[in-house]
Formats: sequence, structure tokens, C-alpha cells
Amino acid sequence: MNNRLLPPLAAAYLVMSLLLAMPSPSPAADSLDNVHEVFNKLIPNIPGKSLIAVQVDYAPGEKSPAHNHEKSAFIMAYVVSGAIRSQVEGQGPARVYRAGETWFENPGAHHVVSENASETEPATLLAVFVVDTEHEPLTTINH
Repeated sequence: MNNRLLPPLAAAYLVMSLLLAMPSPSPAADSLDNVHEVFNKLIPNIPGKSLIAVQVDYAPGEKSPAHNHEKSAFIMAYVVSGAIRSQVEGQGPARVYRAGETWFENPGAHHVVSENASETEPATLLAVFVVDTEHEPLTTINH
């Protein structure tokens, strides 16, 4: 995992640029109620690739089940608010990322921990996927 703290103004610009450039939000990106697609656009200079952003809203103490991401998806995760505990298999132990911090996930990543690190405050995560335009579901829950 690669962690980098963005300067607050740059982070705000990144999030606002994505949100202002998008059409109205689409239906849920996956079958999880707390995941909503906020942006989906073909990348014109990379044929066959798309840029998709999803917002994940965690209630206090809420956790996502272990899951795999689409085999073509490279992901940049950005904590918009609160604190998120995350662990991707093979990329070190679980750690807490706070608002303004990012991490990256390689194609096909197995996300073993993804949860709100707080039992009292909500948290929001923006996940930006570079993915094959003709892709399988972005997230598959491990049962």
C-alpha cells in the first residue's frame, strides 16, 4: 500500500473536480446499500478503459464484508471524511487511514478489511477505478 497525505486544498479540488464533472449519480454501483456510483466515463485516449468513481458511506462501526475487486481494476482510494481501517491481502497489516489520506489497490485485489474505524462517527471513502470498459462487477463479496 502506498499512503500519501494530500494537502487539504488539493484534496478538496480533486474531490470537487470529480463530483462537478459528473452527471447525476447513478444507481448503486454494487449490491451494497452504502456504495453509490458517482462518476463513470470512458477514457478517450486509452481505448477499452473507463474511469469509475464510487462513494462508500460507512455508518459508525459499519464494516464491508471481505471482497475481491474486478481483475482489470486499478483503484485509488481516498478518505473523504472520518477514518477507514483497510487491509488488502499481501500488502501489509490493517491500518487506519484518515480524511485526506489515500491508498492504492492492484487489479484483482482481495480486500480483507474495509470498515469505519470509529464506533461513533460516520466515514466516507471515494474509490476511483481505472477498469476495462467491458468489466465484470467492480466488487464481488466473498462468502
